[in-house]
Amino acid sequence: MTDTSTNTAYALEKHPLEPFLPQNARILMLGSFPPKHDRWSMEFFYPNFINDMWRIMGTIFYKDRNHFITAGGRSKKFDKEKIIEFCNDKGIALYDTATQIRRLKDNASDKFLEIVTPSDIQSILEQIPLCRTVVTTGQKATDVVVKMFGCKEPPVGGMSIFMIKDREINFWRMPSSSRAYPLNMEKKTECYRIMFEKESIL
Repeated sequence: MTDTSTNTAYALEKHPLEPFLPQNARILMLGSFPPKHDRWSMEFFYPNFINDMWRIMGTIFYKDRNHFITAGGRSKKFDKEKIIEFCNDKGIALYDTATQIRRLKDNASDKFLEIVTPSDIQSILEQIPLCRTVVTTGQKATDVVVKMFGCKEPPVGGMSIFMIKDREINFWRMPSSSRAYPLNMEKKTECYRIMFEKESIL
């Protein structure tokens, strides 16, 4: 492997955020790992302004894709406090499936992300006892959950089930909110809408 002292693309990165775990959380959404910090528009999950996660949420819950953008949609920053208030209200927990990674190329693509240390998802779920739903927001995150729990991989937009002790978990695989994912935002939004409706979040 390339010497990490001379190639920053191979440097070990630790997750910069703590899990966001509201005590009323009924759903845990898991991505892979945040982009490099110079692409952040806020200090929270899905921070890249060209990632559409918070536009999808705004469209579903408020019929306004710009709901979570500061200054009424005129800025290029997401409103962290508004997002946190929303997640607390709806019982949505957030984290990623890796706590340590290496980027094999200098970009945010999951394809070139090497997971060094997976997140302890079971421990996270034990901290949110009301949670019965895990949602992955990309293939890399899905692969980690499937390997960790030995469960069936759901199709994109679909669900399977796994058990943690005596707790049955609905496991949904959603399309990535990255614009690199080959599906338009309207179709992605519909996938997320169906999932939230079936899990009684919407």
